[in-house]
Amino acid sequence: MNEIKAIDAAQMKANPDNFKVGDTVKVHFKIIEGKTERIQVYEGLVIAMKNGQVGKTFTVRKISYGVGVERVFPLHSPRIAKVEVMRPGKVRRAKLYYIREKIGKGAKIKELIIKKSAKHAAAAEAPQTGTQA
Repeated sequence: MNEIKAIDAAQMKANPDNFKVGDTVKVHFKIIEGKTERIQVYEGLVIAMKNGQVGKTFTVRKISYGVGVERVFPLHSPRIAKVEVMRPGKVRRAKLYYIREKIGKGAKIKELIIKKSAKHAAAAEAPQTGTQA
């Protein structure tokens, strides 16, 4: 049992990207084609997050040429280079499966407006990594 926990801990990312359901994100995903490796960007709305230890996944939905496309990404995968939050969303549900039936403007999520004071406070706290005496 301890060996399984050790393997799980080794595979988990130290600092997973900070995003939530309702956010519009860009997922930078490594694609391996033969001997070459490139990064492909997949941009869409996070409609669900499934919680597990190492098996934590999130589902991203986008509209491509008028057709809805969903892709499930494992959060702790070494193939995910990074996840950028393009637009934070304001939602009141954990799963946004109802978006699948919506079309056009009805499928939009309101943007979460972050106050400037909170934004500056978060930015000011980020560079401080030293310990205080």
